[in-house]
Amino acid sequence: MMQPLQTLWLLLAAACTALSFKFSYYSGTNARGLSPYELKAGENLLLGLVTIAIGALAIITIFLFKKRVIQLRLCVLGIFLEALLIFLYYREVSSFTRGTYSLTALFQSIIVIAFFLAARKINRDENLVKSSERLR
Repeated sequence: MMQPLQTLWLLLAAACTALSFKFSYYSGTNARGLSPYELKAGENLLLGLVTIAIGALAIITIFLFKKRVIQLRLCVLGIFLEALLIFLYYREVSSFTRGTYSLTALFQSIIVIAFFLAARKINRDENLVKSSERLR
């Protein structure tokens, strides 16, 4: 049985990950003096690899619907990877001389929230299955 709410949250996380390649996280003047410079997920190799890993993790987690425990662990791993990605963005932003955060920087927060809500729903389903097995 496909779990629709987990699937929607994980699809939202994957979509926001894909959109972070298109839209900027931070805009301004970088350390090299490039004025209209936009920091996106593909600007740095490490940022790109971690972003791809998060998106792939969200998609893979959708198809593991029969293995809820593994699905839950992958959601927690996704949250930790996203925290790492936010730290990497912060490190890149500190090299800018001046600039502003873009509104699309909220995608990173949305990804964390989506993974959290998916993990919460997966945990509820696992508890429901365990309680129904006790009744048998």
